[in-house]
Amino acid sequence: MPQFPPMPNWDALHPLIIHFPIALLLLSPLFVAISAVLPAPRGRPYMIAAILVLLLGTAGMYVAMSTGKAAAEIAERENAVNAVLETHESLAMETEIVFSVLSVILLGMFLLPRVLRCRGKPGFSRPFCRLRSWLSTASALCFSSIPHMPAVGWCMNLACTP
Repeated sequence: MPQFPPMPNWDALHPLIIHFPIALLLLSPLFVAISAVLPAPRGRPYMIAAILVLLLGTAGMYVAMSTGKAAAEIAERENAVNAVLETHESLAMETEIVFSVLSVILLGMFLLPRVLRCRGKPGFSRPFCRLRSWLSTASALCFSSIPHMPAVGWCMNLACTP
């Protein structure tokens, strides 16, 4: 009878888990951009998809951070490796903070008009829609550049260390 391979330890899961949040966080700006380009009723499902993908990616990033910390505890640390791991960890923490804040902002932009029940009122909807469109565009630009930072920083430090 065929057997499944054994489940790896928590500290060995980091290379497997980290790619899911990266993919999800890179996919979210695509949905935000599509939502910003389409008219409001047709763009709404894309904004919902962007929020869900962003929230799943952010949650996955916290799991990846946990597995990364466990892996860092057992890693053999020499001077060069220690410098790379410290840079990798600090960039991962920055990415975690930025995406957590952007998740709250995007969720707030989507839920605020529904909570305040201000849609369609003169003086509110036009400026809010313009603000939402501007923030969506700014978020898309931020989302598309940040996930590469930990990997780029790690590769640059690895290449630059003697």
